[in-house]
Amino acid sequence: MKRLKQFFKWMKGNKRYYLVASLLLISLQYFRTLTPLFIQHTIDTILLGKESNLPGFIQNLLNADTVQKQLLLIAVVYVLFALMRVIIMVIRRFVNAFFTERIAYNMRNTLYKKIQNLSFSYHSKAETGDLIQRCTTDVETYRVFVGEQLIEILRLIFLMGFSIMQMSRMSGRMTLISLVITPVIFGISFIYFLKVKKIFKKVEEAEAKMTTTIQESVTGIRVVKAFAKEKVEIDKFNGNSEVYMEEQYKLLRLMAIFWGGTDFIIFIQYCLTLSIGIYYSVNGVLDPGQFIAFLSYVGMIVWPMRQLGRIVGDFGKTTVALDRLDEIMLVDSEYVNDSDNKPEITGLVEFKNVGFQFDDDDKPLLKNISFKVNKGESIAIVGKTGSGKSTLINLIIRLLDNQEGKIEFDGVDIKDINKKHLRENVGIIMQEPFLYSRTLYDNISIMNKNAPEDQVYQAATIASLHDDIKAFEGGYSTMVGERGVTLSGGQKQRVAIARMLLNDKPVLVFDDSLSAVDTETDIQIRNALNKHWKNTTVFIITHRITTAMEADKIIVLDKGEIVESGTHQSLLRDDGIYAQLWDIQTNVEYDFMKLDKGVE
Repeated sequence: MKRLKQFFKWMKGNKRYYLVASLLLISLQYFRTLTPLFIQHTIDTILLGKESNLPGFIQNLLNADTVQKQLLLIAVVYVLFALMRVIIMVIRRFVNAFFTERIAYNMRNTLYKKIQNLSFSYHSKAETGDLIQRCTTDVETYRVFVGEQLIEILRLIFLMGFSIMQMSRMSGRMTLISLVITPVIFGISFIYFLKVKKIFKKVEEAEAKMTTTIQESVTGIRVVKAFAKEKVEIDKFNGNSEVYMEEQYKLLRLMAIFWGGTDFIIFIQYCLTLSIGIYYSVNGVLDPGQFIAFLSYVGMIVWPMRQLGRIVGDFGKTTVALDRLDEIMLVDSEYVNDSDNKPEITGLVEFKNVGFQFDDDDKPLLKNISFKVNKGESIAIVGKTGSGKSTLINLIIRLLDNQEGKIEFDGVDIKDINKKHLRENVGIIMQEPFLYSRTLYDNISIMNKNAPEDQVYQAATIASLHDDIKAFEGGYSTMVGERGVTLSGGQKQRVAIARMLLNDKPVLVFDDSLSAVDTETDIQIRNALNKHWKNTTVFIITHRITTAMEADKIIVLDKGEIVESGTHQSLLRDDGIYAQLWDIQTNVEYDFMKLDKGVE
């Protein structure tokens, strides 16, 4: 029952199409089992004058006073009968295709929406290549099974049922003889299913690993080439590909044994039916036409049963695919139990004794973080690598949730604010921005498709990007390439800044997103921000003291705690970590200036 629910839950909203396709298929199988009876009628009834096994309504259509007319009538009726079967078959195929494509469409959209709504913690652990395979290969596996093999199960059941019904009307004893080996095939198919399911799981896992390797290598191709690591990546892929090949070989070997073994059993069944059928026909127990019909019906039973192996194999593969899809669908969305509260956010942010610890860590990453930022103020957060700066920003937009203390926006705990509403009011610019393989104009305007050109140009100007774009041959129509590969690091960061500035946000967060621009450009951007966004609260995560020094407030993090806070001048007077960072950075710059001028 669990498997049935698992199979049919994806059909929600489309089951009526499956029902129509099933009814058409059942009628086709009944009509197919009538075909041998036309042969039996021709031989036994028309030529030998014996009883016909055709249904009465068809026999009435074949009544004539001469053999010639009867033969002509049966030919015409058979052609019309075959034409009707073709028409039903075409309609059934059309309904089935429509049904399966709608299911695949809904599955892809449901999975993609689910993945979008999963938490940041989930995505930080998940493998991209594996998620891609689940949304493509696994969905296609289910679509093919539902569209072909699930229908094939119905075809097999009703074709066998109707065939046995027609056979039993002619000879019960011969029917039993024709089905004697059927239980053996069922037993072998069940054993095959148990073994093939385990192998399919290993094949899927091996393919996912190989797909992830391809995705990572292609995405990081610049790094691979920069460090001349092509051979390492090739060897890595070869290893994963070899594992996949070995698992596929095990699967193919098992399939070969199954198909070869069942073919031999079917051959035995045919020989048995043929031998006893000839004996009964010679002794008058079975009419000649009935004997020929029996041979046709044996084929209608044993050959579909041979397909049972393919169905069983595909069923095993599909259950593995559905289990993998359920591993995504059964994970709680990050919006489960989310608040509906959407208060006005003006930019007043306060941390009150905030603490955070990762589930797999044995010590807190942030401890007793407390500070307040008023509307329109800027605050810089500096500290050594690993001090918790980026984690603090992730808490502000609830990519992570603090376990201790409170974070308040305008006096409201962010856990009581709708997540999407919160993120719509907080603009964040990452250190490594993601750019799409589109034009510069499209990448900037992606935050607001309806923004007028002047507004796009203004955002680019504030980000000190407008002049760079004008220098390009294609201007704003220049393609940036996949992930912005044609732009420098500083240009990519400024594109990210420009697109975030396209919409007014009460809170802006720069997560070390000015690290790739020079000091002069950094100052220009911050001056432009102060002029045009003076009422916006700005958080600046940075390692560069020259970026932090102009902020209204500066806090210094060390080992997850605030160890210093104040203005640039007050922190220099305190002669703590901030002052040490200032001395190190200014001395390094001074040394570089001397080297550049050739001073010893």
